[in-house]
Amino acid sequence: MLPFPLRTIQVVNVRWFNATAWYGLKLASLLKAAGNESRVIALAGTESFDKARSMGLEPVAMPLNTKNPLEFPAVLASMKALIRDFRPHIVNCHRGEAFLFWGGLKPWGGYGLVRTRGDQRLPRGNWPNRILHTRVADAVIATNTVMTRYFAEHIHVPSDRLHTILGGVDTDFFRFDAAGRAAVRARYGFTDEDCVLGLLGRFDRVKGQKELIESVARLVGQGMKQIRLLLLGFSSATSSEEVESWIRNAGMEAYVRISGRVSDVPACLSALDLGIIASLWSETIARAALEIMACGRPLISTSVGVMPDLLPAEALVAPGDAEGLDRLIRRGVEDVAWRNRLADICTERIAGLSDRHFLEETLRVYERVLQHRNDV
Repeated sequence: MLPFPLRTIQVVNVRWFNATAWYGLKLASLLKAAGNESRVIALAGTESFDKARSMGLEPVAMPLNTKNPLEFPAVLASMKALIRDFRPHIVNCHRGEAFLFWGGLKPWGGYGLVRTRGDQRLPRGNWPNRILHTRVADAVIATNTVMTRYFAEHIHVPSDRLHTILGGVDTDFFRFDAAGRAAVRARYGFTDEDCVLGLLGRFDRVKGQKELIESVARLVGQGMKQIRLLLLGFSSATSSEEVESWIRNAGMEAYVRISGRVSDVPACLSALDLGIIASLWSETIARAALEIMACGRPLISTSVGVMPDLLPAEALVAPGDAEGLDRLIRRGVEDVAWRNRLADICTERIAGLSDRHFLEETLRVYERVLQHRNDV
């Protein structure tokens, strides 16, 4: 049985508030809401640090990503002070930087060490990584089955220490909103005759906004005038101005809308007839996909990262396959029965991916870690 309150340190030394940072901060928030105690370690002056603070997590700033050996003693001293004062049961590292330090301090601190891997880059299968993940870490959590298989086959993590947890979504907040759907469609000038496609995600090359705009342009050119595209996003690695230039160059000004920052995300998702993940790579943690599915919307996607864990093969296309994306969108627009069946599949799948499931699955891993340490 787990001690209560359980004390965990979530190491989220991620500069940007990306999916990896979201996974760690979301987990810390869920643990806290359940009455446990969590400390979040983040990098000072970063998006992730600011987000953790806005969530009421009171992050601790540590320069864990430093590559300057002269700074290592001060970093280790800060880590030891936190361990001594907080006495964590579990330390969960969501990034690899300083993972070796946490492993080195584990015998002194007496905590269980978990490595959660939500990064798109596969770890190298060299002997230091094998030692870290098979002998130093008490458990490894992968956020999709592709990563799980890699850890099993190339890093040789024992099956009893290897776990797959996809994350979760707040199904009380993200749910279909009929009134919101009508209001958002009116806001952007969409009619009942329009079939509204939507992509939720930061403006970034990886998310495939450019490829999706080009696909819509081709389909409109083939006579599918009922298509409309709503890009739910704002300037990030790619500016809104650049996205607008893609729309102009494709001649799609009448068919594509950009939302900018919005506060009514569930209503915007409810306004869609078909959600699309067009990512060219990444999606090891698909936050946007979970939110679209939780709102009862049918979803199609490229077969990157975690997406094959979420969707049937018939709703997937290879990343960068322009003709395949066109065919999949055409089917989603024209075949209403298929679209409705896909919505049902998404709803059934999301039933096991709520915040509650996310927390329960993680706590089961933590319990096994602590039980194993007690047995030893």
